Amino acid sequence: MNTAMNIEYAAPYNSKSQRARALTEGWVADNLYCPCCGNASLDHFPNNRPVADFYCRNCKAQFELKSKNGVIGEKVNDGAYKTMIKRIGENDNPNFLFMSYSMDQLVVRDLILVPQFFLTQEIIEKRNALSFGARRAGWVGCNILFGKIPMQGRIGIIRESVPRDCHDVLNDFRETEKMQIIDVKKRSWFMDVLECVNQISSEEFSLADVYVFSDMLKHKHPDNHNIEAKIRQQLQCLRERDVIEFLGRGRYSKKEKW
Repeated sequence: MNTAMNIEYAAPYNSKSQRARALTEGWVADNLYCPCCGNASLDHFPNNRPVADFYCRNCKAQFELKSKNGVIGEKVNDGAYKTMIKRIGENDNPNFLFMSYSMDQLVVRDLILVPQFFLTQEIIEKRNALSFGARRAGWVGCNILFGKIPMQGRIGIIRESVPRDCHDVLNDFRETEKMQIIDVKKRSWFMDVLECVNQISSEEFSLADVYVFSDMLKHKHPDNHNIEAKIRQQLQCLRERDVIEFLGRGRYSKKEKW
């Protein structure tokens, strides 16, 4: 895989945003295999398709590319808020590719796959509506809170301009598939408790360590009035998916893979 971007893709454009989009999408079309099944290439959707840029002919996976000149950061600007929320709830919602690149050096620095089943409404931040004087007055966009995506859902394809072995990427994706939950509400709880476990610094932890996050979870899920029972239920789900191991007497251990 070549991490260099082809400047010829930007030649027809004067706008910085158009040049960046042409360069990054051109790079994906020329270089990237399907990180879900290993198919040799991805195809471009027709322009203006909401929340999807590429697809795999083999496994039918869809991908939305979000790119940034420089470090990705905690937040990534995205499109219309309502469209994004609607797509997350659909069975064919896209996987996300987060790309960090250097416009000066014309090279891809980092490329991270976030599988579709790690996307929840809680990581989509609603932006303020555009002001009355704006060209699209009243339009409401969103940010993807990249920093709140659990580490298990960030699969590195390129790291510091060095591509990872394709087989390692595919193995990582298969590992994450066991965490797939179709129902968006159930997925939200699972990912929230997973992130609580991730924030515990030690490999071994207790039920009480997870209960520390009860107030935060109650704030995110105000309709649930039995938070501790829900935490126990989600820890059981994590056990069933081989993310954590139950040691007995209210104690758990994170699996070495994570």
